[in-house]
Amino acid sequence: MIKKDFSKEFLFNSSRSGGPGGQNVNKVSTKMELRFHIDSSENLTDLEKEILKEKLQNKINSEGYLQIISQTERSQLLNKDLCIKKFRQLLEKAFFVQKLRRPTKPSFSSDNKRIEKKKKESMKKVTRSRNNIESDF
Repeated sequence: MIKKDFSKEFLFNSSRSGGPGGQNVNKVSTKMELRFHIDSSENLTDLEKEILKEKLQNKINSEGYLQIISQTERSQLLNKDLCIKKFRQLLEKAFFVQKLRRPTKPSFSSDNKRIEKKKKESMKKVTRSRNNIESDF
């Protein structure tokens, strides 16, 4: 999935941002916004589009664009690269399939270890209480 080239489908928009840069912030548009229209993508199948719409619904606006914003860097190019990196990470996370857990019973030895540990802890507490009783007399 990640090996597909989405660069032709990206729409970039730049604007002025806050953050580091001093007076340069007031003059240069370094904030980058990546917009990606999921429905019109040629690289995604219909199933993949549905998965993205479901899992990334809070990042998709009413027009159907996936929006990613970056304004941490002082250069437009670095912010653009960060947007693309975030986009790839979002796709990886959205298409990751969680491995199903197969329920298993604890092994015989793990049960025995647990019981032995409980017995040791119990003996520790019992010996403490006996010492306390004897010291009171």
